[in-house]
Amino acid sequence: MRNQLHQHLEKRIHQCVSNERSSHITCPKIKRKIEGLQKSSREIVKVKGLGKIIDTIEDKEMGKVRYQVHSQYLIKHKSGLYVEEEIEMREAEFYKGILVEDIEINPYSDRQAESKAIQVGDDSFIEERQLFKYDRLKAVQYAERWWNDYNPAYEKFDVDCTNYISQCLHAGGAPMSISSNRAKGWWMKQHNWSFSWTVANSMRWYLPGAKSGLRAREVDHPEELQLGDVICYDFQGDGRFDHTTIVTKKDQDGMPLVNSHTYNSRMRYWAYEDSTAYTDQIKYKFFTIVDDE
Repeated sequence: MRNQLHQHLEKRIHQCVSNERSSHITCPKIKRKIEGLQKSSREIVKVKGLGKIIDTIEDKEMGKVRYQVHSQYLIKHKSGLYVEEEIEMREAEFYKGILVEDIEINPYSDRQAESKAIQVGDDSFIEERQLFKYDRLKAVQYAERWWNDYNPAYEKFDVDCTNYISQCLHAGGAPMSISSNRAKGWWMKQHNWSFSWTVANSMRWYLPGAKSGLRAREVDHPEELQLGDVICYDFQGDGRFDHTTIVTKKDQDGMPLVNSHTYNSRMRYWAYEDSTAYTDQIKYKFFTIVDDE
């Protein structure tokens, strides 16, 4: 099984960079990725992929392998080059030792449940400090340091995207607004946290609604964002947001490249058209962080 997976991974990599007609592309995700890059005049010129088996289940005839792939794409855009990185979790199915199916596991297929807020005491707030000026460089540095790792000072979640973005914002100087109610404020303390710190849909509403501390202004277009700003994604287009990213670079067109967790990725083009969770109904919210005056 290991040898077959290795050959399959090499075949997928070849599809990314082959100069043949697009009919050679059999992987839907790679097809979407290449088509999305072409829309913004980009081209994959080189790919490296490293696979790691996480778990194996075997019986007499059937077998399943869950494995991780770390892909690095060297992308040409106009006169420049940059490296996009991505971690995929995939599951391969074998019948009598023969690979019959290989799919990416969609982490958003089971959409986040926002459980009932746990009320402990009153709704009082503790602000770390009243005024702050957002240090975008520090936020981006943190995003780069931890894009494919987990800071032990914080909790870690299976769906970790918003938790990671909250950490980046806090590293940039955004003060926690601590409440005894998980539905209030923006905070993580002593193995407890607010929904806005960890849940994408809650952060989407918290950022433009906060009156002090961490808050943001919605803008209409991605090119209006600066480094350290936030994009929220509603993959299904039904009003409930699933994913959050942070802008870590602007390309030569002024478009954002983003970092994220859950399926960890770095310098990914903001539109996420190559995501397994992507649908034609996707909606975005673009938020620029506002300094206190």
